[in-house]
Amino acid sequence: MTTASPTRSEDRVPFSHMLIYGAGAFVNNLLAGAFGAMMIILNLGLGMDPALVGLVASIPRFFDALTDPVMGYISDNTRSRWGRRRPYIFVGAIAVGIVFMAIWQLPDGQSEMFYFWFFLLGSLVFYTAYTIFATPWVALGYEITPDYHERTRLMGTQNFIGQLAYFIPPWLLPLMQDTRYFDNMVDGAGGLAIALGVLMIAGGVLPAIFLRERARIIAMAEMPMSARQPGWSIFQTAAHRVRDFFEGFAKALSFKPFLKLCLATFLVFNGFILVASFSTYVIIYYVCAGDTLKGAEYAAYAGTLGTLSTFVVIAFVTWLATRIGKRLTFAISTSISMLGYVLKWFCYQPDNPWLVVLPAPLLAFGLGGLFTLMPSMMADIVDLDELETHERREGMYGSIYWWVVKLGMTAALAGGGFLLNATGFKVELGGAQAGSTINLLRLCDAFIPVIASAIAIWAVATLGIDQQAAEKTRKALDARRHKPDHVAA
Repeated sequence: MTTASPTRSEDRVPFSHMLIYGAGAFVNNLLAGAFGAMMIILNLGLGMDPALVGLVASIPRFFDALTDPVMGYISDNTRSRWGRRRPYIFVGAIAVGIVFMAIWQLPDGQSEMFYFWFFLLGSLVFYTAYTIFATPWVALGYEITPDYHERTRLMGTQNFIGQLAYFIPPWLLPLMQDTRYFDNMVDGAGGLAIALGVLMIAGGVLPAIFLRERARIIAMAEMPMSARQPGWSIFQTAAHRVRDFFEGFAKALSFKPFLKLCLATFLVFNGFILVASFSTYVIIYYVCAGDTLKGAEYAAYAGTLGTLSTFVVIAFVTWLATRIGKRLTFAISTSISMLGYVLKWFCYQPDNPWLVVLPAPLLAFGLGGLFTLMPSMMADIVDLDELETHERREGMYGSIYWWVVKLGMTAALAGGGFLLNATGFKVELGGAQAGSTINLLRLCDAFIPVIASAIAIWAVATLGIDQQAAEKTRKALDARRHKPDHVAA
């Protein structure tokens, strides 16, 4: 167990700066949530075949996952008077907001394939701009403060603000269909896109304007004079850059503490994603005996309570981690979510449908704790990597981390469909599903995330980086940075 230690005054992040970094989290979540929520108009508003909608949704996300590490490498190796991150955040926020506005201005009376190609090409541009903004923004958070606990406070604040964005997407479809403001759903999407795009730009540029890159000078100072290179030197060939990228990629993937964080995130997040839809199926077909409307209502109550609980969870996890350390806090928060999953088995019962809301506050500890603690731990890992490799690679680590999350989510979403089929579920049977099917649905819904979360707790427990280790790493880095053969910061 660790205890809270005083944070140096120079390491403290003003609350206003935490809020500004949180504005980036709000934009980041809004971009993903709004884009996904509005895609339904391709089917409902334009009549596009659902298979084509699925295809046009999946191809750009795969492309997005591939470009993340490339952007991370570019950001790490950029040298400019404005820094390594801020120019990309500023340009990326403006670009992604403009593209978001443009992509939903869909022309009338075109063919299905026209809309398919229009949206596919537009989505590729959108996700490119999204990556230019989001990857440096994530990396910037790792370098804002070197303090072990202040990092947790920063990430807790940004996660709290970022959660506010999730209140917007559920209301987009009703607003798009509101005839008081729009002629039709497609017209509604175009109008809302303009308002959202302006909001994205306004919030997205704030971190670039008001925050500073603490590690910009450190990244140069850490390298010996003989190895220091300014910017994208014209004397460095494309082949050298490609080789350097893959070497950095391989080093990151071979760094065991980083792999354990990726494994823990993969298990907790994708253990949830794999069976995310199963709760709804259990509530509709077991708790409510096939009554879709009644089941959807109770599922909505549970989901809303879970969303609201996440805000409390983030605040609690942030407070607890600064008292007892990140690893123990992760074990506690993840264990509470495991208890919530187990309670599903007992609370999801036909005799009292209202019991479905009881596990929701406990379940919020899973993802609420995960995405508060993991970014803070990642910043500690970047320091340890710098100590061993003499390189600051926030961009590479952050991008690979989210690359793993995105690819895992893609696999989990696909695997969830196969798993649902494996239970024997048949939609045409309605409330007359086989008893074995109901039992398998309930077992998967309650216990797959429990098993995944237990392994994640082990991975973080064996990470080897606690407060004492992180402070020892910082002292070693500070001592090395003040050697004569390094440039003073």
